[in-house]
Parts: sequence; structure tokens; C-alpha cells
Amino acid sequence: MPMREFTVTKNDAGQRLDRFAAKVAPAVPSSLLQKHFRRKDIKLNGHWARPDARLAEGDSVRLYIPEEFFAARTAGPGWLDSLRPSLDVVYEDGNVLLVNKRPGVLCHEAQGWSADTLIARIQAHVYQAGGWDPAAENSFAPALCNRIDRGTGGIVIAAKNAAALRVLDEKIRAREVTKEYLCVCVGAPDPPAGRLEGWLFKDAAKNQVYVKPRQEPGTSFAATDYRVLAGREGLSLVTCRLHTGRTHQIRVQMAHAGWPLLGDGKYGRERINRRYGESRQLLWSWRVSFDFTSPAGPLDYLAGRSFDVKDVPFAAKYFPGTAF
Repeated sequence: MPMREFTVTKNDAGQRLDRFAAKVAPAVPSSLLQKHFRRKDIKLNGHWARPDARLAEGDSVRLYIPEEFFAARTAGPGWLDSLRPSLDVVYEDGNVLLVNKRPGVLCHEAQGWSADTLIARIQAHVYQAGGWDPAAENSFAPALCNRIDRGTGGIVIAAKNAAALRVLDEKIRAREVTKEYLCVCVGAPDPPAGRLEGWLFKDAAKNQVYVKPRQEPGTSFAATDYRVLAGREGLSLVTCRLHTGRTHQIRVQMAHAGWPLLGDGKYGRERINRRYGESRQLLWSWRVSFDFTSPAGPLDYLAGRSFDVKDVPFAAKYFPGTAF
């Protein structure tokens, strides 16, 4: 049987052997990959190893599996050189990149790969700056640590190496990264500051989220703090702080409370959206804070730091001069 050998790089170190194998041989079905493990077709440093074995830099991984499972790269240096990424960089260092995404830009392509996405632009940006060489990597590429809806603008966090990605994924799961959003809603939230809590159910087929009165199968708890900054002519400028990161969380919770976001075609009021000529929800991820409460390894230097954007177009349009 044909064999391919890979040397574990710094960006591959620390991950499980089975996950590494699935990345370098992306066309192999999961069930077949497990069969190859049972047949001892996958070896670590010349010996059979368990699927959950952790890799170290310099390790040798050999896969004795059919050649057709090693798919060609879907994107190589050609597009990375030719693409001219247009990014509004909020902050960047050797490990992380914070980008102010504009409404209308997809974070990832829903079907396959496309250069017209935020992640493609970020990968081209890092590659052209010399921060990533795909030819030297087995499985790593710069990746997003959070995503926001296509129609939402604001800060998205990207990791430029595997160590940063692991730390940020862990910190986001532990709720040690705080995200604050700015929005314009219809009506006047009462009280003007508070917390919205509830159980959300996502209908994946419809890409629609519903608020349920109590916990039930398929629901997830969601909590959002909100504070009104200003109000005029039936609209309010509101800042929201997420305590959980559920799909459409702010949009559906604000609408359920009676204050839908202006421009929201899914949860909002179409008549009012048309009156103001807004076709996208007025929602912007304007601040990210790294509120680490435990060691962050290579990202310890970010602890206690916050990054924000002040150029939020709809805030200037509807509430000029309001501080946030």
C-alpha cells in the first residue's frame, strides 16, 4: 500500500494524531480512518499509536492509506499572491490579527472555498507579509476564532499560528474573551439597562432561532447585558455585552423583548425597515476584551487589554456625537 510521511511542525504540535491524519488526508471518511487505526496503518515515529496520541514537534507520522485520500490543496500560492486583501486592521502582532469586518462580507464560504471571504483575505494578508508559508505546513492555516453574521460588522479575531489558535479557542470557551456590540433597535428598552436571559432553539434547516420559555431538548442558555446610550424618534442606540455566544443571540433576544434591531429582515419589523431604507441589521461588534483569569501561555501579554472601533457608520448616521 502507498505511504506518505509527514514531519510534525511547530504548528502541528499538541494536536491529536487522528485529527492530524484527518487534516492531511481530508478525503478519507471518518469511519475508514478509524479502521486504518485499528489495522495499524497509521504510525507515529515508526510505531502504532492510539488515535488520541498527542504530537510533538519533529515527530514522524506515516499513513499507509490509498493515495486518492490525499486531496490536492484547494488554494495555493497562486491565489495568495494575486489576491489584494482589503482589510481594516484593528490590531496585529505575530500571533493574532483583529479585523474590522464590513457588513456584506462572509467570514467563511458556506459551500466550498472562495476568495471573496474574510478568511481568504486574512490568509492572503498573512502570507504576503511573510507570516505563513503553506508549503511548509502539513495542516495549519490562519483561522478565525469567532464569526459574525454576513450582515453584521465589527471585530473578528484570527490566529496566525496553531499555538495562538488553541489558546484563543480555550479562552473563548471559558468566557475569558468579552465581546461587546453596538446596535440600533426599534423602541425604547425598559428598563434602560438590564440582562436578557432565556433558552434559544436553532432550526438549522431554516437558519432561524427561537426563544423558548424553558429548557427543552435542543435549547441552549443565552445571556446578554444591554445598556441604552441614546434615543430619538422611536429608535435607541444600545450597547450589548455577550455572556454566551449563540447564533443570532442579540438579534433574537432583543426582538423577543420587543425591541427588534432596525434593518433585521429575519427578526425585525419589515415596515419600519422599509421606512428607514435599512436592509441589514444595524449591529456592530465594536469592542473585544481579553479578560484572562488564568495563564494564556504565548498570549499572556494580551491579558487585560481591550480593542475597539469608533467608526460605526449607523451610529454616526442616527446618533451623531454619541459616545460609546
